[in-house]
Amino acid sequence: MSKSTKKKSVAREWGDALIFAVVAASLIRWLLLEPFTIPTASMEKSLLVGDFLFVSKMHYGTRFPMTPLQVPLTHQKVWGTEIPSYSDAIQIPYFRFPGFSDVERNDVVVFNYPVEFQYPTDLKTNYIKRAVGVPGDVIKINEGNLIVNDQPAMQPEEMQYSYDVKTNRPLNVDFLKEYGINQDSFYVFTDGSYMVSATDQIIERLKSSPVVTSVTKRIEKNGGKSEIFPDGMTLGWTRDNYGPLKVPGEGWTIEMTNENVMKYSFTIEKYEGLDDVQVKEGQLFIDGQKVDSYTFKQNYYFMMGDNRHDSLDSRYWGFVPEDHIVGKAWFLWLSLDKYESMFSKIRWSRIFRGIN
Repeated sequence: MSKSTKKKSVAREWGDALIFAVVAASLIRWLLLEPFTIPTASMEKSLLVGDFLFVSKMHYGTRFPMTPLQVPLTHQKVWGTEIPSYSDAIQIPYFRFPGFSDVERNDVVVFNYPVEFQYPTDLKTNYIKRAVGVPGDVIKINEGNLIVNDQPAMQPEEMQYSYDVKTNRPLNVDFLKEYGINQDSFYVFTDGSYMVSATDQIIERLKSSPVVTSVTKRIEKNGGKSEIFPDGMTLGWTRDNYGPLKVPGEGWTIEMTNENVMKYSFTIEKYEGLDDVQVKEGQLFIDGQKVDSYTFKQNYYFMMGDNRHDSLDSRYWGFVPEDHIVGKAWFLWLSLDKYESMFSKIRWSRIFRGIN
């Protein structure tokens, strides 16, 4: 029997099948769809902790790998270790294949967490939020209400806020569960009152309960918060009273006034691919030269969670650059409730549900 017709060993056949499976899975994950799990409550109740979904790379166009030297099917670390799964010795400039559409206002988008600067762009942690502002939009929040381009923004059907709830007797988990409030969505203070995250519909039902004596939305007034982007203390902005702030877009030219330097210098420094950006006495310097105007090189987006008071989003860390966009959240394929057991863990009504 010639070498060319010699039968492969079982080990060789399994090895070839494994290599093929890894290559195929890597190509599908890169080109078409990537699985994603909802780890936090920042999008509740639109998306729930324990939701498993597919992210479409096709809608906005597949992003070419920027960090090609990487162990297949990993992200930042080798599975179960603290060993980096990549080398940044080679970095490829940002390029995206044509897609079905651009990021549209109110799309639910998966993206790389922008301020995680210790990793290459495409290996930053994946986040999921709603794109409430696209290039050219002016974002403002008044008493917790989002306003885009001077018009009330679309409100997701199951958007949540946080409320102070006072009662005439202690509440238990089962009572709150009847109202659709899970254990991740309430907190008990030492005085016996509650902080509850819930939709408008749930709050209206809760108000009608004879054991509830008062319900008050937790709105942060003007006055300034240091953690708010870009400079909440100076601008007097909070999470619930914010802006106006215009979302930058490719080709938009702004005069670098003191106010614009305050609002946009961080974005220019971190995401525009410039080597030397400094702010001195309220003025912007690039490569040592004072800049009187600046034209943005790429599009940006303003992201917010649907659970408005339990979401670290663009109000805290700023705009999401186009080169950080991973894909569009497309549909759920499984949803598990960690507080249930056996078959009750599966939220059957959410399986194969589209994401709006």
